[in-house]
Amino acid sequence: MASPVTLRLPGPAIAIAVDATPLTADAFTDFGDVVENPRPNLHPSLATPSPETLPLPFDAIVANQGSAIKYQHVTRMVNLYDQAPSRHPGVAVVNMFVCATRPLLPLDDGRRAFPVTVLERHPYTTQTFIPLTADPTKRYLVVVAPSLPPSPADERLPVPATPGRFRPLPGRGLPDLDRLRAFVATGRQAVTYGAGTWHAPMVALGEAGTAIEFVVVQFANGVAVEDCQEVYLDSSTAEPPSPPRAGTVVVKLPPGPALAKL
Repeated sequence: MASPVTLRLPGPAIAIAVDATPLTADAFTDFGDVVENPRPNLHPSLATPSPETLPLPFDAIVANQGSAIKYQHVTRMVNLYDQAPSRHPGVAVVNMFVCATRPLLPLDDGRRAFPVTVLERHPYTTQTFIPLTADPTKRYLVVVAPSLPPSPADERLPVPATPGRFRPLPGRGLPDLDRLRAFVATGRQAVTYGAGTWHAPMVALGEAGTAIEFVVVQFANGVAVEDCQEVYLDSSTAEPPSPPRAGTVVVKLPPGPALAKL
């Protein structure tokens, strides 16, 4: 894909500090989908028609000669490149991201913080991150924000004109930092960012020197401003102090042992 188009925004007038909460499908519904086994305690051999198992979520059916449960349409891949100004078609892209764990900053209350310095969006495509790990302690941070109303500052950033097929599109505006949300995901959860959803680049959590591998599925057409749009958040310091000063955006996380239980 082409290099993203970037804007630089002034930092917020006051410090913005957001507490990270566990990732759930209900909490994330305005921003995309959470993909996880909806019935982890149900073995496929028991998925026969009975009051205990049916109906199953996602219009599930028994598949693979009775050896599997097929949960259908657990996330919706969206390709809106037919609405892009260039009219260059989008094609399916599957990449792997090996994401090093990010350093966290200590806070006075014993918690730790991640400074948010950039948000991005893919206006014409969904983007799904699928972790490749069986480690139950692995965690990653999902940071998202809704869009502000359109303004002159974002008038050169194209977005689709239709309302969206599976969920409303967020529109043209820049990210609304006052409504920024942060979630802690486990290695058993994949996440799909809805088309046009402002989100932070992937933030892998864990011990220094470790990493999490993700398979990433999306569409792209090679036109920079249509594939990826970024905004950088100016702040008063590269390392937000505790408590955060004016002009900083941080996500607060619990200490290590508590984080592993989220």
